[in-house]
Amino acid sequence: MNTRMIGFVLGRILLTEAGLLVLPAITAALYGEILWPWIASIILTAACGGALSSRKPERTALYAKDGFVAVALAWLVMSAFGALPFVLCGAIPHYIDAFFETVSGFTTTGASILMAVEPLSRGALFWRSFTHWVGGMGVLVFVMAILPMSDGHSMHILRAEMPGPTAGKLVSRMSDTAKILYGIYFVMTAVMIVLLLLGGMDLFDACVHAFGTAGTGGFSSRNLSIGAYSSAYIDIVTGIGMLAFGVNFNLYYFLLARRFRDVLKSEELWAYLGIVGFSTVTIAANILRLYGSVGTSLRHAFFQVSSIVTTTGYATADFEQWPGYAKTVLVLLMFVGGCAGSTGGGLKVTRVVTLAKAAYADMRKMLHPNAVIRVRMEGRALPEKQVRGVQAYFSVYMLLFAVSWLLLSLDGFDLISTFTALAACINNIGPGLGMVGPTGNFGAFSPWAKLLLSFDMLAGRLEIFPMLLLFAPSLWRGTHIRRGENRI
Repeated sequence: MNTRMIGFVLGRILLTEAGLLVLPAITAALYGEILWPWIASIILTAACGGALSSRKPERTALYAKDGFVAVALAWLVMSAFGALPFVLCGAIPHYIDAFFETVSGFTTTGASILMAVEPLSRGALFWRSFTHWVGGMGVLVFVMAILPMSDGHSMHILRAEMPGPTAGKLVSRMSDTAKILYGIYFVMTAVMIVLLLLGGMDLFDACVHAFGTAGTGGFSSRNLSIGAYSSAYIDIVTGIGMLAFGVNFNLYYFLLARRFRDVLKSEELWAYLGIVGFSTVTIAANILRLYGSVGTSLRHAFFQVSSIVTTTGYATADFEQWPGYAKTVLVLLMFVGGCAGSTGGGLKVTRVVTLAKAAYADMRKMLHPNAVIRVRMEGRALPEKQVRGVQAYFSVYMLLFAVSWLLLSLDGFDLISTFTALAACINNIGPGLGMVGPTGNFGAFSPWAKLLLSFDMLAGRLEIFPMLLLFAPSLWRGTHIRRGENRI
């Protein structure tokens, strides 16, 4: 394992984070708030980053194992240092709580331990939501976009960090791919800010909610989230925005490249829109008696469906009070998630579709043992290795969920709260049901439970394996890379 290069990457990450902390510091200065917590955090983060990246290693090759380790440690380190401002400024006095909040931010989960957010300083609110925007596309992808580290050896980093079963280059150079993705991301975020400003939000709130929408995170500057504005326009704009950021960003590149056929034949996109459409219509019918108006029911149903399926976590209604069918659909959507290559969490639509098709293919093979039956996606037959990879991922996902659920139950809370709290964290949703519903929070969990949920948030965001590999004994035995191993 190339530990020196991994350390160099971590150093670049911390230097980038120190630069990012300047933005909330400026925000705090503009609103006349104390600056020393931000300055101290910037200096400490920059000093540690500078020490790790003072000299670039001679050997810059990153292998698959190195990529997984670099990504997992980068997210842990960035969250650890990102929590410092909350503690120093007194917004979240206890470090474990601050770490949980920061992990929730960077992983775009939106789960919070805070009972009220409006008393927080503007600097803290800005940093809290800005972590969504940085983490949405990936912190290492962000670093590669602005500070290319070793272009020929970066593909494993992308594969380890980008959500979905596969990750590939849009263009030949990895750094150029990162720049294209973040260019699209930045423009869409700017459009979102403008649209929210047109809806009557001030610039600060528009930025905060645009960051949460773009990163599909869900942190708000209001206690009642988007519902505080009681605006149909803001509900619709935010709902459509969340839905748009839950689409595979490769499709937006295809649109820019005028490859319309590639967009239209995307099976994942049509499945994604179909799930949203079906869920919206059936939930709206189920809650019609609560709102008495078809338009209002459709509006609330669409917003909550869009928020949950994209794993954003914004709310315009207390869906804890909705009928059983509506809540059941929302819980199922927690596991589905957005498209691969989006900022959404969950299993991803492409995996759900692949699992369904693979199950159907296996049943057909039982009836016709000698038939050659292949799983097809996007008009092509999927390699057997890819299908088995999706099935293996689902097995590990369910095992991690079961073990975490068992451990979390030791905290002694009711079944629904425990189950949905875990589902909300591992799928990067934010709110659940029961005590962690849209009007609740995660503050009642014990410190060790918050650390467990933090791990689950990171595991869910990083597709599980990078975090689990940190516990593999062989990883830390100083094993050497053999000649003949494939490099990126």
